[in-house]
Amino acid sequence: MVLCIILPEKRLKTFFGRDAMKALTITNKTVTRKALLEMAEKIPGAWIGIRIAALLLLFEGWKSSQIASLFGLTRWSVVRWIQGVNEKGILAVKAKKQPGRPCRLDEQIQKALEKDLEKSPRALGLKRNRWDGVVVAEYLERIHGVRLKVRQAQRWIRRLGFSLRQPIYRYAQATTEGVEEFRKTVKKTPDNQEK
Repeated sequence: MVLCIILPEKRLKTFFGRDAMKALTITNKTVTRKALLEMAEKIPGAWIGIRIAALLLLFEGWKSSQIASLFGLTRWSVVRWIQGVNEKGILAVKAKKQPGRPCRLDEQIQKALEKDLEKSPRALGLKRNRWDGVVVAEYLERIHGVRLKVRQAQRWIRRLGFSLRQPIYRYAQATTEGVEEFRKTVKKTPDNQEK
């Protein structure tokens, strides 16, 4: 164990008087743990590297909960990786093909949709005043040539961070102008009389 003393000139010294090595840190503010994990989501094969790193940390004595915390995962994900490697060997590290239909909206269309949802539908040549599932489905078919059902379009609105809200209609304030004329022209019919 090496004892470090901080001197007034802010230099680290060891107990023996020699300069201590300063610990390396990341000073660029754009490089964060969250940004790196998001990048791993986008780059194909990056999660294989994370799995390998997690398993190497396990060999170094780290607990599965510590590894999960480091990579922003659930502990159960790390446990499944360990169980998979114990059962199938090193081949379990490779990513499995995800089941299901591929997404109809590629990344470029998703970005364009997100940008266009901030505009009025009328600005894009649609004959509606506000966005809803029907309008988004029509927009995607006209502009991008992608056919979606209304419910799926509604899900995309939500997934992109927007919400479907009904506008609140407010009635214009009534004026006394014309009230007397209206009363004179309207006649009240008795309830017992047939219409």
